[in-house]
Amino acid sequence: QVQLVESGGGLVQAGGSLRLSCAASGSTFNYMAWYRQAPGKQRELVAGISSGGTTNYADSVKGRFTISRDNAKNTVYLQMRSLEPVDTAVYVCHADVILSDATKYYYWGQGTQVTVSS
Repeated sequence: QVQLVESGGGLVQAGGSLRLSCAASGSTFNYMAWYRQAPGKQRELVAGISSGGTTNYADSVKGRFTISRDNAKNTVYLQMRSLEPVDTAVYVCHADVILSDATKYYYWGQGTQVTVSS
């Protein structure tokens, strides 16, 4: 069974930092990413990373957030710096599993709450 388990969320003051972790199990993963969803907002891609380490970021977090992964641990991290109240959201881990016929399956974690106070 594929599982993605997030941790590291919490309450932080504006300007502070948090590091989120997503421990994946049950498969090997190609692309892993962090999404976030705030109340009343669409889920948005925050950052993604390929198995080879290529990264992409939402414009709103460039320069503040860093995504990384430890392939040996099947874990992806999101280091968040200079947090602002607009970053408040549930952060959800995503991972792709690609089968031999190139079929993709998409998996999601349960999410971890990040709340940034002013």
